[in-house]
Amino acid sequence: MTHIKDTMPAPETSDSPPAQRTPRHVPLVEVTRDGLVESVHYGSLAALAHDGTPVIEAGEPQAPMYPRSSLKPLQAVALLKAGLDLPQNLLALTAASHSGASMHREGAREILGLHGLTEAALGNSTDLPYGVKEREEWLRAGNGPTQIAQNCSGKHASMTAVCVINGWPVEGYLHPEHPLQVLVRDTITELTGEEAAAVSTDGCGTPLFAHSLFGMARAYGRLAAADEETNEGKVAHAMRRCPEMVAGEGRDVTALMRAVPGLLAKDGFEGLQLVGLPDGTGFAVKISDGGDRARMPITVEVLRRLGVDGGSLDTLQSPPVLGGGHPVGELRAAPIFSKN
Repeated sequence: MTHIKDTMPAPETSDSPPAQRTPRHVPLVEVTRDGLVESVHYGSLAALAHDGTPVIEAGEPQAPMYPRSSLKPLQAVALLKAGLDLPQNLLALTAASHSGASMHREGAREILGLHGLTEAALGNSTDLPYGVKEREEWLRAGNGPTQIAQNCSGKHASMTAVCVINGWPVEGYLHPEHPLQVLVRDTITELTGEEAAAVSTDGCGTPLFAHSLFGMARAYGRLAAADEETNEGKVAHAMRRCPEMVAGEGRDVTALMRAVPGLLAKDGFEGLQLVGLPDGTGFAVKISDGGDRARMPITVEVLRRLGVDGGSLDTLQSPPVLGGGHPVGELRAAPIFSKN
């Protein structure tokens, strides 16, 4: 097992429970400019083998954190347990943080329509499309924030659909004690192998459960290795076969699944990246400052360590740091990681 240790002095002992103190993150990604390290992104990570054995870890991967949108594939498994039955493109959209393109918006409307629902049933927050190009086109057309354009609308459409399927009330489907959310919580506990350390509310309005990077890596390994006939396998195969529905054109998560056959990937706000490999290996990283730009450099480095074909990862390198419009630096794995 590769275990990356911080070089800083150990923090003072605290009697506070892990959920109430700052995790001991370590440097994961550096930003250079003409040879000088300009910025450093700290974080923690964990990669587990198919049997749950840690093979790479850094920082404090056992500390609880909110997985944010990386929970969506796990939530989608719960929806399948509750009777959801969709074609693969719409199932992938159920697990998506989509860019808000026409295919994403129309897909969410299709899920609603299949179950006799309209956009009025949605309980997610309103927003502009997440993708830059998609947002610009949306605004040029004179549109403002809506629930259908918000990046979680596929998940919410499927949640309301499951309520119809089971005769549960659609109104209040986001309440933590609603039967849908109880099933979601129990499914996440099962897949991660651990109870939630804390509960909050995600940006879109769904209950949000805190888990460790170990737990999330374990869950993604299970999904990625699952047989296609299982609920876990159905979600994983849909995401891999329709990666454009999981994120969108020009998004790194879509590019990553296209570049590496069989790889399962999902990001999450506040610097989360989750990956599952067909052999059951799971990988989870949390960037402590929430910096989105640091996700992919460390993800690529870990995948190389895990033996993923280097050539297929070359196109996923982060854009260079520019000075006057020309490359003068890079984002790279920090030496504390890359030299061990």
